[in-house]
Amino acid sequence: MAVKFAKRMERMQASEIRELLKLTAQPDIISFAGGLPAPELFPIEDIAKVSHDLVLKEGRQLLQYATTEGRPTLRAKIAKRMQEKYHTPAKAEDILITTGSQQCLDFAGKLFLDPGDVVLCESPSYLGAINAFNAYEPVFKEVPTDKDGIIPEELDKILASTPRCKFIYVIPEFQNPTGISWTIERRKKFMEVINKYELPVLEDDPYGELRYDGTMSPTLKSMDTKGLVMFLGTFSKIFCPGLRLGWIAGKHEIVQEFVKIKQSADLHTSNFDQGVADAYMENCDLDAHVKEIIALYRHRRDLILECMAKEFPKNVEFTHPQGGLFLWVTLPKGCSAKAVFAKCIEMKVAAVIGDAFYPNGKTDRSLRVNFSNMPDDRIKEGIARMAKAIKECL
Repeated sequence: MAVKFAKRMERMQASEIRELLKLTAQPDIISFAGGLPAPELFPIEDIAKVSHDLVLKEGRQLLQYATTEGRPTLRAKIAKRMQEKYHTPAKAEDILITTGSQQCLDFAGKLFLDPGDVVLCESPSYLGAINAFNAYEPVFKEVPTDKDGIIPEELDKILASTPRCKFIYVIPEFQNPTGISWTIERRKKFMEVINKYELPVLEDDPYGELRYDGTMSPTLKSMDTKGLVMFLGTFSKIFCPGLRLGWIAGKHEIVQEFVKIKQSADLHTSNFDQGVADAYMENCDLDAHVKEIIALYRHRRDLILECMAKEFPKNVEFTHPQGGLFLWVTLPKGCSAKAVFAKCIEMKVAAVIGDAFYPNGKTDRSLRVNFSNMPDDRIKEGIARMAKAIKECL
């Protein structure tokens, strides 16, 4: 007898990015495909020391079950960091530690969505979020987005004419996949629309501290006067992604609903991993570590932009991100991103086809390019190969 799966599995396809990473893991391929931090910056020695000391100090407690909400001292440190770095009000009791911020996305789908409900997002948006929400059988509505961010007037039109809108998912700072940042004016007008309709907001901010030009912009959470914004943070980009540590900060009543879901999902995030992050923040200088990351990524961003300006045909456009890990390449009309990708793979270089980031409006004209993971020589060679692939497809 054939095994019968739940109907929702028909909507759940293997992540295009994860499948692509299997291909690009080959050492001879220059990969701009993943969103991988630079592993040479992981603070190995510091982590070894704090882990050793931590196990000796509180090993029996550390290896035991823990509270669902998360390690109290780590939650307090996160709240303090949100206040000082993000200028965003936060209380430790209103923070839930999660297994990466990706878990927050899955929990949000479980909390808010019934089949046929509407999820709003930028156009394009983060593929991992689309995949997470998709399991709960929503309808996706893409809100028109330009170089300054989501267009509030278009959001207003959609909310006025579309029933069953349950929440909007956005990445205002160094968006994945485009690298754009919303202007302050856009953020203010966005929150005006949100307050008008009292629509819940998932503000995903994995990259906010990784700013290479200018100063940090105010979070949507810092502008929230009605408790509608749920802020998603992570240690993956400023510390170590392998620890799988994220958090959600929001109105206490909403966060408590996330706590209920987490209790049934995994009881709590790894107590050991939380302890390591807590001990590192207590005994080492996370701010200094972030500065090292910024210095290297700024250099790599500048280098990849320089190489693209030199190598790419003049009718190929690309964003100039002020921070984060990605930029967005737009090919001229008539040039297929799928064809360019296939040619790139032949030439042993890879990016991600942009259509993966659109739940509805696919164009076959864009590519997402990561610049944080490759060293200088591979950036130069990889962009030269990519430029050759594009030229052969024009």
